[in-house]
Amino acid sequence: MSRTESERTFAALPPAPGRGFARTWWGQAWLKALEDTALDGEQLRRGRKQAREGAVGAVCVRPGRVTAVVRDRDRTPYRSDVLLREFTGAEWDRLLEVVVDRSGHIAALLDRDMPPQLAEDAAVVGVELLPGIGDLEPECGCEAWDHCPHTAALCYQLARLLDEDPYVLLLMRGRGERELLDELQVRSAARAARNLPRAADDAAPPAPEGVPAREAFAAPGPPPLPAPPPAVAAPGRPPALAGGTDPAEGLDVAALEFLAADAAVRAQRLLAEALAPGHATAPVPAALTVWQDAVRLTAAGPPAPIAARLATGCGRDRNDLARAVRAWEHGGAAALTVLEEEWTPDAEALARARAQLAAAWEGDERAPRLRATANRWTVVGADLQVRYGHDGRWWPYRRERGRWWPAGPAGHDPAAALAMPGCDG
Repeated sequence: MSRTESERTFAALPPAPGRGFARTWWGQAWLKALEDTALDGEQLRRGRKQAREGAVGAVCVRPGRVTAVVRDRDRTPYRSDVLLREFTGAEWDRLLEVVVDRSGHIAALLDRDMPPQLAEDAAVVGVELLPGIGDLEPECGCEAWDHCPHTAALCYQLARLLDEDPYVLLLMRGRGERELLDELQVRSAARAARNLPRAADDAAPPAPEGVPAREAFAAPGPPPLPAPPPAVAAPGRPPALAGGTDPAEGLDVAALEFLAADAAVRAQRLLAEALAPGHATAPVPAALTVWQDAVRLTAAGPPAPIAARLATGCGRDRNDLARAVRAWEHGGAAALTVLEEEWTPDAEALARARAQLAAAWEGDERAPRLRATANRWTVVGADLQVRYGHDGRWWPYRRERGRWWPAGPAGHDPAAALAMPGCDG
């Protein structure tokens, strides 16, 4: 990659096997803007395929425009551009003030992260940081008037670059990384100066008395912070307790031992997460409901009597609990919600889901016949189903013993979801 203040050029990325292009939420927002804007889903499908095959050359990013040479299936090269409106000076002022308002925003940008809260705060002051419908304007040497396979391939490839560095998007909006960070430093310093305490008569505070540098360097500093605790290779074993197992006779010792073992496993996992990079800026997970925690505990594999007590305590039968546990194993609380909640997508979500279904089966692949009910699409003539989650992911299901059971983890491709091992017949 080469870099100047107003232009960055990235070497051609290698072919991308599989179906996914964006891992981060902002990379997915970029692709959503493309997929919501393009009028021809077939052009997007061909563009994805070309991007996967490595047809996109070096990508040049500069304010308002991203450019690359994209080779067609017959190796004919086309210069392709995608245009995105630059922010005005007033918009940059408002955006920079939003970033300075929250130290967490600055820390995230320094860590090449873009928290959703930053985009939400920017929208409050009238700055749409991420592109929306119609914001990605295509220009291509093939002279197509809408997004063609070449501009679509460029957009899919750019999503991979955005995953690694959100400054690519900010450069397209008009500011390079160094310029942006310098401006944030100036504004942060100015705000700190404005917030200095004033004397009662509003005069400037007296300058503090200094000390000679020799004395300052000779003075002992504050004690160093203690080192973080080391990672734990395995959870501790709970003590063996004596006593009965009949709750009517007092404390259920077997249940207490199981809860102690579960607490040790959770403590080890929480410590590992706390020591992992980026933990300080990670969102705090929502607290579990009583039912969700009962499912989580059952998924940990307690003895059968304890599992039965968990089901009874939640007012569910063993089959309900078994299905919930299988969902939990595939995706935690999110998967459990998909199992139990049936919802009707609004017009925008429904259009997005239908576009994904239309593009899922490529080339000679034959799409199955699907019957839609709310957020669930059932394969006609087969015991297979995919469910559409609120986050835009697809969850595979299979009918077993007259009920729908979770068959695998979620994905952004409904075809891949139906191809899960649990759904293959």
